[in-house]
Amino acid sequence: MILQPQFAAQSPVSAVRQRTTSSRLQENTFLSNPPVISIIDDDGSVRAATGNLVRSLGYVVHTFASAEDFLRSLHFRNTSCVITDVRMPGMSGLDLQAHLLAKGQTLPFIFVTAFSVDSDRDRALKAGAACFLSKPFDGETLIECLETALAQRGRAASK
Repeated sequence: MILQPQFAAQSPVSAVRQRTTSSRLQENTFLSNPPVISIIDDDGSVRAATGNLVRSLGYVVHTFASAEDFLRSLHFRNTSCVITDVRMPGMSGLDLQAHLLAKGQTLPFIFVTAFSVDSDRDRALKAGAACFLSKPFDGETLIECLETALAQRGRAASK
């Protein structure tokens, strides 16, 4: 799914407030075993805001300042979806996706970037990314991407 930048006046957290957590959780069947979402972004404020949004939906969230931190973490193996910045110091989000694919590990990826470049978008989507978002994006758009990514994972797991 390719999504164009969303320039909403509200923050991702206030977008979630419009959609109550309880109604969102009723739509999902993961109450006893919520998916684990790993958020990787070198910008601490984006990492925190995205983490708060995703956590408010009932998911388990782990945040990382770099792709290398994610790969070294204990949470790496139980991640259901990765939300990552494209450009970061060290290993980029695109390089992380390629690294995992080369090792035979397929995880749904949602990419976010402040510097949308067509070649980056094409590379991410060709490698199977669920979404590619330009910053700033609104909370509802990220929620839709997350639902798409987890549905992809569910379909892949059932094959």
